[in-house]
Amino acid sequence: MPRAAMADLFDGIVMAEQRFHGEGYQEGFAEGSHTGMAEGRRYGALHGARIGSEIGCYLGFALTWHYLLQKCTDEKNSKKIRALDSLIGMIQKFPYEDPTYDKLQEDLEKIRGKFKQVCSMLNIQSDFRIRTERSSLTF
Repeated sequence: MPRAAMADLFDGIVMAEQRFHGEGYQEGFAEGSHTGMAEGRRYGALHGARIGSEIGCYLGFALTWHYLLQKCTDEKNSKKIRALDSLIGMIQKFPYEDPTYDKLQEDLEKIRGKFKQVCSMLNIQSDFRIRTERSSLTF
């Protein structure tokens, strides 16, 4: 066997490990990317649903109390109505459609704080939880 052919043979053997390592890395990277995207979508849908349930509950609460307090026009109720209006406005401005909104958590915390303030004004315990074992909300 000529010397050049032997060198090519050994070169192929020595480089095989590097070639297989590179191919394995590419296959693993592609599979990991696909799996990561699927897992990310599932997590995003679950987390988005939880936030949507929480915000929806706050909005229903605020709209109901707003309706109930409109019938009374004393000064105490007007303060409560203004606080409810503020909560409703914050919820209506919340960017549901934009998951990349950089202040999403900050705005959500502000809404939670306003909700607690309104509950305090109404003498209602503000214990919001989403139970995972069954679909129910508690206050």
